[in-house]
Amino acid sequence: MPRPLDGELAVVTGAGKGIGEAIAVALADAGARVAVTSRRAEDAERVASALGAGHAGVGMDVSSSTAVAAAVGVIVDALGEPTVLVNNAGVNRIGPAETYADDDWELVVNTNLTGVFRACRAFGSRMLVAGRGTIVNVASIIGPVVGMPGRAAYAASKGGVVGLTRTLGVEWAGRGVRVNAVLPGPVLTPMVHDAIGRGIVDQADVVGRTPAGRFALPEDVARAVVLLCSADAGFVTGQTLVVDGGYTAYGAAHPGATITKAAE
Repeated sequence: MPRPLDGELAVVTGAGKGIGEAIAVALADAGARVAVTSRRAEDAERVASALGAGHAGVGMDVSSSTAVAAAVGVIVDALGEPTVLVNNAGVNRIGPAETYADDDWELVVNTNLTGVFRACRAFGSRMLVAGRGTIVNVASIIGPVVGMPGRAAYAASKGGVVGLTRTLGVEWAGRGVRVNAVLPGPVLTPMVHDAIGRGIVDQADVVGRTPAGRFALPEDVARAVVLLCSADAGFVTGQTLVVDGGYTAYGAAHPGATITKAAE
């Protein structure tokens, strides 16, 4: 039986672990050949090896235009012309805005926003020549939808990703390339597991605030990405899909996962 992404070649940035790894697995399960990329080449190679034959792991640092261009050459030589790009690579540095260091700001914005632009430019230009392709940018509810203390750079970068997505979506729509974004809410990644264990994230508070009653799993985000990459979303471009279990739609006080009987 045909799968939704049979015949596609997908590139996933930041795919060495967490959400990016789950996206790579989901794209492969949907029929795509996957170029798994990560700043750490060994992580990319590990994930690609687990996917099996027909996939490849490539080191790519999205904070460098030279590194992105080099990775494009490696991917094209090894697998052919990419038809799908998922921009997932990102970093975060948390701290109060009034003392936030320039170096931290530049690292976050250069990776999370300019890095997405670099990859869109490098791979998107080839898709435009071919007259077909789809790009999905992984943003966040932080920035485009909600604010969160200590995350000024992260919020600015992810808000910028949404603006870039909308602009490219309308600029490239008539040339066969769709560009969309997913905005995850709280996701139970290994990093979040660690933050919960260290007391940085209050698991009960997040779950109580989420109408679905749980954190998202990386696979929840991955399935949304597959949908946007597939022909089922063929007339969707310049859009953002929030994947948060109702977290941002819910505007009342805690808890979000229960309904109390109205007073009579």
